[in-house]
Amino acid sequence: RPTQTQVLGLLDALATEDDILVNAAGSLPGDLHKLWRTRSRDQYHVEYGYSCMGYEIPAAIGVLLADGVRTPRRPVWALVGDGTYLMNPTEIVTAVQENLPLKLLILQNHGYASIGGLSESVGAERFGTAYRHRDADGGFTGPPLPVDLAANAASLGMRVLRATTVDDLRTALSEARDAEGPTCVYVETETPDTVSGPPPAQAWWDVPVAETASRPAAVEAREEYDRQVAARRRHL
Repeated sequence: RPTQTQVLGLLDALATEDDILVNAAGSLPGDLHKLWRTRSRDQYHVEYGYSCMGYEIPAAIGVLLADGVRTPRRPVWALVGDGTYLMNPTEIVTAVQENLPLKLLILQNHGYASIGGLSESVGAERFGTAYRHRDADGGFTGPPLPVDLAANAASLGMRVLRATTVDDLRTALSEARDAEGPTCVYVETETPDTVSGPPPAQAWWDVPVAETASRPAAVEAREEYDRQVAARRRHL
């Protein structure tokens, strides 16, 4: 499967100063911040303040409507992970109704990868962040859920292009960019337990960690938290 950074690299190679990116939540804002080469002052439409899951599709529709005086409209990409998509896919119907050339890119990694990483860092061991059935012990390590987001997008009226390899994805992105109607590119990326991203940023997120815990993962997370607090530098 392609990695998330490969997906962004392929889109970066395809985009021009006309393309507009819309994103808000998950691990994509961080990867885009480190990897995307912005070509025009209004290309990069990424919401950092509250990580609003579900913002991307309606926001992209708003961008397209605002750009409606241009013919053809500028290519507008809504980039979403599977978790974000599940929050608010229904505005696809509006894009279909208005025949807006929305380019929806769904990255499916079968779980909440970003919040799973945060969960692990605070000692919660990614509990409940993978799209899997419960196992006999009540955990979430059973078979993957039979969820097909591409079929869901198609059922709402979008044309859907499935990509399984890097070459497939390159072709699908190019085809979607030239499409006149709402088009979805669906790609399965690495799963949360095997995900590899760009080099980590030199920043630390001060998220509280339990001071009293017995599970080894929680104890280790608290020790790491204490190390980070001790090394923290205040620049203002």
